[in-house]
Amino acid sequence: MKKINIFCFGFGQVAKNFILNLSKTYDVNFAITSREKTKNKEIYGINYPSYHFLDNNFDSDILKDIKNYNHILVSIPPKNGADIVVKNFQKVLENTQASWITYLSATSVYGNHHGEWVNENSNVNPLTENGKSRLKAEQSWLNLAKKRKIPVQIFRLSGIYSQEKNIFERIKSGSHQIINSPKHFFSRIHVDDISNVLKLSLKKNIIPGEIYNVSDDYPCSNIEVANYAYELMKISKPKMIEVSEIESEMLKNFYKDSKKVSNNKIKERFSYKLKFPTYKEGLRNIINHNI
Repeated sequence: MKKINIFCFGFGQVAKNFILNLSKTYDVNFAITSREKTKNKEIYGINYPSYHFLDNNFDSDILKDIKNYNHILVSIPPKNGADIVVKNFQKVLENTQASWITYLSATSVYGNHHGEWVNENSNVNPLTENGKSRLKAEQSWLNLAKKRKIPVQIFRLSGIYSQEKNIFERIKSGSHQIINSPKHFFSRIHVDDISNVLKLSLKKNIIPGEIYNVSDDYPCSNIEVANYAYELMKISKPKMIEVSEIESEMLKNFYKDSKKVSNNKIKERFSYKLKFPTYKEGLRNIINHNI
């Protein structure tokens, strides 16, 4: 089994799924950063070091130990409008021998395109603070790639759902609301498809500064997804509310953007066929595993 060394800045659901995916075909040696104190941990039968990294405080051993890894995955979101990985580790990154550096961004950088299609060449005009921060973070990584010819690529992820985090869980918790917004288009992606694309990208030589959207084939309104989810659960739907009635600022911001995200580039570049082409296949898979 071929060995692979990977350092993960952040270890959320995407990074965990990616490591699990890799472990099926590689002998994986990896390390992560965490808000917790530095310690050794174990997951999927693999022992790994977890280094403390919170805001601008980090275990200084990262500076020397990261040199042992030739793949770097960055999934930590920006902090106060800045990318804290570049901010704290720019010098070591500028001199890295890594052959694969991947930054996970978000399609919120595109802003509102009034329900039209966007691709990697579309204008970026984020309306939300999250989108603006993501765009600044992307620029930090692109500058690094340009300045030092470092093999950095950026994946802009659409709304992520998974076995652990999905609409069914929100419905069960009572936190789900159906918003009356049939003309708002959103794109989604199952976490398995993200990790499959990342895995395929390992086999390609990175084009420094290249950007890819990671999204499924079928952007649609959240009403459509909600209707299908309640149908699968065989329960009645709650009363629909208007966008103006939303109390959560985060959810309000979500409805500022309407766009359909194209995934043609990842299909062409990585010859990828989606495991879950639409939300229907993804939700059916989730609910079947929970029965």
